Order: sequence, then C-alpha cells, then structure tokens
Amino acid sequence: MATGRYFHTATLLLNGKVLVAGGLGDAGHLASAELYDPATGAWMTTGALTTARRYHTATLLFNGKVLVAGGENSSYTDTNSAELYDPATGVWTPTGSLTNGRYVHTATLLPNGKVLVVGGLGGGSYRASAELYNPTTGTWTPTGTLANGRYGHTATLLPSGKVLAAGGTFITNASYVRLASAELYDPANPIWTTTGALANARDSHTATLLPNGKVLVAGGFGTNARLASVELYDPASNTWAATNPLNTVREFHMATLLPNGKVLVAGGRDNSGTSLFSAQLFDPATGTWTTTSSMTTARNAHTATLLTNGRMLVAGGEDNIGFLTTSTEIYDWANGTWGTTGTLAAASKSQTASLLPDGTVLVAGGSGSSGATNRTELYDPATGNWTTNGALITARDAHSATLLPNGQVLVAGGSNSINGFLASAELYDPATGTNTATGALTTARREHTATLLSSGKVLVAGGFGSSGITNSAELYDPANGTWTTNAALITARQGHTATLLANGKVLVVGGQASSGVTNKVELFDPATGLWAATGAMTNSRSKHTATLLPNGKVLVAGGVGSSGVTNRVELYDPVTELWTATGAMANSRSEHTATLLPNGTVLVAGGNGTSGVTNKAELYDPANGRWTATSALTTSRAAHTATFLPNGKVLIAGGAGASGLLFSAELYDVGLSFSNSWQPQITTVTSPLNPGGNLALTGSRFRGISGASGGNGQDSPGDFPLVQLRSVENGQTSFLLSTNWSTNSFTSVPVSGFPVGYALVTLFANGIPSASSILRIDDILPTPTAIILTNLAKLPSGAFQFAFMNTPGATFTVLASTNVALAPGNWTWLGPVTEIAPGQFQFTDAQATNNARRYYRVRSP
Repeated sequence: MATGRYFHTATLLLNGKVLVAGGLGDAGHLASAELYDPATGAWMTTGALTTARRYHTATLLFNGKVLVAGGENSSYTDTNSAELYDPATGVWTPTGSLTNGRYVHTATLLPNGKVLVVGGLGGGSYRASAELYNPTTGTWTPTGTLANGRYGHTATLLPSGKVLAAGGTFITNASYVRLASAELYDPANPIWTTTGALANARDSHTATLLPNGKVLVAGGFGTNARLASVELYDPASNTWAATNPLNTVREFHMATLLPNGKVLVAGGRDNSGTSLFSAQLFDPATGTWTTTSSMTTARNAHTATLLTNGRMLVAGGEDNIGFLTTSTEIYDWANGTWGTTGTLAAASKSQTASLLPDGTVLVAGGSGSSGATNRTELYDPATGNWTTNGALITARDAHSATLLPNGQVLVAGGSNSINGFLASAELYDPATGTNTATGALTTARREHTATLLSSGKVLVAGGFGSSGITNSAELYDPANGTWTTNAALITARQGHTATLLANGKVLVVGGQASSGVTNKVELFDPATGLWAATGAMTNSRSKHTATLLPNGKVLVAGGVGSSGVTNRVELYDPVTELWTATGAMANSRSEHTATLLPNGTVLVAGGNGTSGVTNKAELYDPANGRWTATSALTTSRAAHTATFLPNGKVLIAGGAGASGLLFSAELYDVGLSFSNSWQPQITTVTSPLNPGGNLALTGSRFRGISGASGGNGQDSPGDFPLVQLRSVENGQTSFLLSTNWSTNSFTSVPVSGFPVGYALVTLFANGIPSASSILRIDDILPTPTAIILTNLAKLPSGAFQFAFMNTPGATFTVLASTNVALAPGNWTWLGPVTEIAPGQFQFTDAQATNNARRYYRVRSP
C-alpha cells in the first residue's frame, strides 16, 4: 500500500476491488483511502475520507456504496460523522450523523438493508446504545438498548436474521472489565435479549459464522491475559460449548471463512505484545486446528478480505517491532485437480471446440486416423457424456469455429486430402443439430484466425493456402452470409493468434511468416478496416497462445521460436502498445492450451515440449507475474482443445499423445472444495441484454453463508453478490456495479462497451461461484448525439475526471494526447467510457497529473 496503517477497514466492492480506508498511520489518524485490484495485484489511491479516523466501521450497502461510520478522530476522541464512498466516482460524501459518537463499535448489514451499529466507546465511557442507518433517507434512528454496554465486542448476523453481540469490555470505577455476556438483537422486534454467556470473558476476539449455523469465537484478551481458548455458539440452544483451543494465544488477529468451510486465523498479538507470523486452520467437521504456512510479515490489527477468487488478502497492521506496515500478502490455498470424463467417439487433433448457448460443447472436424474428419460431437457437462451429432458437410482440419450472436457456429476453411485447402464455410445450428452451407471464403486457407468483432461480423486473417502463407483478410457478415475482402495484413502469417481487445481492435501476434517465425505484431481497427503495426514482441514465435487478461493486457506464452520450443512469456499493453517480459513457464511448450480461470489466473496445459508431448500444467498469476505448477493432466497431449464450462471447470478434449491420437477427455477443477448447498444459484437472467441495459438476476443464496471476512469488531463482511460477465468468444471479463441487490436478486448499472455475442454471467458470494448462466448481448447500438464534455473534476489522486450526457446505452471510447496535431492512431487509448446512470457517462484520466496540457478525443464506438 502507499501508506502503512492499522485499525483501518477493508471492504470488498462489487467490482471485485478492495477499498482500504482510514486507520492510524505513522503521522497520526488517516483520511487516505486506497484500492487493491486483484486483476493487477496493484494498489492505487482513491478519494480521501472527509474525516480522518480509526476504529471505525465500513459496510457495503445494497446500492453498492460503502458506509463508513464513527471512529476515533485525529483529536483521539469519538466522532459521530458518517460518509459514503461511491465506487463509480471514487468520491466520499457526508451522510447523516450518528446519534452518538462512538469507536470500537460494530456495524452489521441487516437483511432489510439497514445497518445496525452497536456499542463502542464515546462520551468518555462505553456505549449501551444501538442505532440503525437507513440508506434510503440517509438518517440514523436509535433502536433497542443493550443490557450491557460494551466495546471491542463482535456482532454476527445469524441465519435467523438476528444479530449476536458477544464479549467486549465495559468500564466501571475506572477499571476495564471484560465481558462473558452475549445478547441477541431481533430486527423484527427491535429489542435486545440476553443469551447464553461465554465460558471465557474476552474482547478483541474474532467471531465467525460457520456453514452449520454455529458461531466460532476465538482468542482475544481475557480477564488477565490473551487467550487461546475457542468456543462455539449454537443458536438452536442459545448455549456455548468449548472446542479445541488455538495453538497460541492471540488478539487483534483475523479470522476468515474459506470457501471450503474451514476458518483461517492469521496474525495477532501474543502475551508478550509481539505480533505474530503464524496462521492456523479450523476444521468444523473435526473441531481441530492445524498449522498452515506463516505470513511473510508478522502483524496485528490488520485486515483480511476474502476475494472473489477464493483467495484471502491481508493488508497493513503493526509488525512485531512496532512499525506500521505497508505490506500486503495473499493466502492461496486451493489445489487444482484433473479428473477424467466421458470419452470421445473418435480420436482427433486440431479440431475445434465451441461452447454453445445451452451450455454443451460442440467439437467439430479435426485430423483423425484417416485424415481430416467431418464428425461432430456434443459434450454435456451435466452427464459427462459425448454424443455424436450431425456431421459437417465437408471434412476439415485446422479450420476455425466462431459462435455467432444468433447462436449458430460458423465453421470456415481448413483442409482435407481430397479437396486440399478449403474456401467452404458452413453453419451449425444447435436448435436442429444440422449444418448448412453458407458463403465461401474469397481465399481458401487453413491455420488462420477467426475473430468475432463488436459489429457481429467475423474477421478471418492469414493462414496457409494454395499460394503459400497468405496476408489476405476478409469479413463474414451473418446478416447475408457473404464474405468480403478486407485490407490485407502487413505480414503474411500462419499459426498466429488473434485477440479482440477491450477497445474493439484485433491484436494479431507472431506466427510463421514467409521468412521464418516472426515477432511482428499488428492491429486491426474495425472503424477504418485497416491494419497498423504495433510494438513487436521480444521473441519470435508461432503455435503459441494469447490470453486476454482481466486487466486488459494480453498474455502470450510459449510456442515455437527461432531456436525451437520456448518457455518465454510476454505481456502486451494496449495502452502503451508495448511488450514486457513476465515470468517464464517452467516448461517449454507449443500447441498447448491457455484458459483464463474464474480466479484470474491462466491455466496452461499440455503441448509439445522439448522432450515430446507433455502432461505438465501450470498457472500464471497476473497479480505477481509468476507461474506455479498445478497437478498434471492424466494424459500427455498436444493440439487438443480447452473449453471453460459454465460449471467453472475446464474441459480438455482429444489431441495427440505420445502413442497417437486421443479419444480421452478430462476436467480441471480449481479446487475450492465448497459444498453444493453453499453455492449461490441463478434462476433467471436478462437475455438478450441490449447495450445500455441493466442486467437483472434472480435466484437464491445471493448473500453468502457467512460474513466470511475479518471476524473482529471492525469486520467488513463480504457476504454479498459480485457479478461477472465473461465473453464466450474472447474471454473479456467485467465485474458489474449494482443499483440494488438482495439475498435473491441483483440489478446492475447500465452495461455498455462489452463484446456482442454470448457471455457467461457468474455470481460470487463468499468466494464461491455460482454455476454460470449464458446470456446474449445484442449488437444493436443506440445512435449517440454530439459529445460535449462537462463537469471537469480533479480527484484527490491528482487524476482528472470528465462527464457528459448522451443517448442511454451508447458506447464510447476515449483517447488522450499532449499533442493535438498527432494522428488519432498515435493518441493514447484510455479505454471505454462508463455509463454510470442511464445517459450519464464518465471517464477518468489517471495519467493526466504530470502533463501541463492534455487533449481528449471521445468517439463511438
């Protein structure tokens, strides 16, 4: 982080980022706030709080804003101020003040959307009062009074909707007395009632709701010393029962419920006052604790946030020599595994695999035992079985297959032993399971690329034809089933990759050129129909993979280089149009597959290595640029297919093994190991989704099984729905902000700038993903009006922000330059413009802070 801090808050936002706010720093109380982006592993400053504070609370509301309430201010006294953070603007605004100033209190989001604030210190003593925040009115009202005033307690939302306040401290005769008492608040009848008392009085402990409905209370400070004792509260009997203790005493630690149902306790302070490195796991099934790997930095009074990818982020705190740390670290516990699934009817390599709108996978063509084949098969994830389907009209391998916005699959080009290079194309209709001929390519080709554009047309580029390697390119229009010749590539190539970027351009990388393997790269601009050279790779390569990452960069891995198979990896940045080296794979490989996983990592599997076909698999983490080994494929294979399924698994099918062509298929599971009964379920989804429309979901368990993160008094739970869109064709992902969510519904802000065609929508709660639903995003774009920038604002970070009004649902991108005379192609692409409300658009230029003069060009699309 930019600033060391402790007793701050960390809140998971609906866009998947984490907001860290306030706390105590080396120079006193902090108003600063920062954002962590799991897609990049980077921190950036955001708008500052209007009031510096620590010991406050932060709660994500149903409208996606964050409520920060109370705390200790820079005068070391309680404050009653409250403010709201808007993730869409990065700005804090004051809201209604608490009835009573307080700090070291708790805040709980109730099922009705109101926030219950309980106890704390204020007015020179402890508070017995509680109050409710109404987000609709922005006001606070007193509610039932506690039987025992307390601070340093915990508050846990139970499955019944009641809130359990446990432990804490109160002050009597200038003495601090730890409490064993516990009380229940019932929103339906807003009073507090006493419930069973803890066996050990304690404060600064953690309380974690387990999947079985019980509450795990661990550690804290007892009557005379810090505690290792652990107790379980049973709401059914209103009683506490001791369970196995922690391996060491600790207070100011953190406790996080992981997706597998275990509780991770990390850090804290021991009886000598020393911050701890150690971490432990509690297994509710056995009631036992086991030691897990230690943190790299000892810390107490830190935060722990369960991310959408199931990993846990630890941030800040006080280290073991009393310094405030800026360090952050990630706990990654899941272990991916492979398992076999149904066997293909025919063995082949160089086939295509397409995820269909009904969630099945179509495998078509390929090179079989007798050459190119016309066979098609369907894989059903529900049964794990393959069924033979209507055959292609023409046998083909090294062809392309593209899922069109109308739900049909365009199969184009390739070759076979009878016809040679193919210009023919055909359409597979999932509704009938049959193939029909469509317009033929203008140039017969194989080993080309096919890219679905934002217009709904398909760009085919390069490949190998009757005249050798070609630079020709053409466009398919699904509306009339015809191909038209387009401007040619600058460099003829085959075995290259083509990636649709978030800005709508197509990045073509490497391949085999006429003069050998190339490192040349070019961009296709659909707005002009022209190709332009962009930054060249450091390494020449073909038969590599290219993966669009959530941060907008493209990961290019492996392939065959000028010196043979390579393990080198590079990243392309569309903003700078430059390549940078990133961590090399442990294994050199070509004709492998690369699949973006829900946790943001990239799974690379199989391929041809330096010693032949390999079964090795590894994971790339964009947050740190490193590769780690994951379990190996059950079968070595190359030239296979990899398909991300709606159930979150990856289907690997066919290919060539060490002994020939393969019938086998297998599934990769990221290893979150959650129970199906904890998984959120999507019942209905808006489809088709028009540009500028609001995505609406209904279902169940949209609010997770537990608060998940933190577990202490300053807990900022993550038990709410985060919704991600993922393009089926290019893998682009985006988390959606919300106008409203509940336990069984979610409504997004207007969606714009997302690729047309089919997309997977996945809902995450407590780091557990739902099964994805498949929706269609239409390509009918509203006509924009003239663009006039207004509302210039300089943000606390130094960045500049602009807004404008326009046609709801219109799509815009923005360019910037310090020299207005430059051609538009040389301006810096800032990315898509966000529609923050119907017809209200906004973009931020984070790079403007060091430029004396800056020009902007906003265009549609």
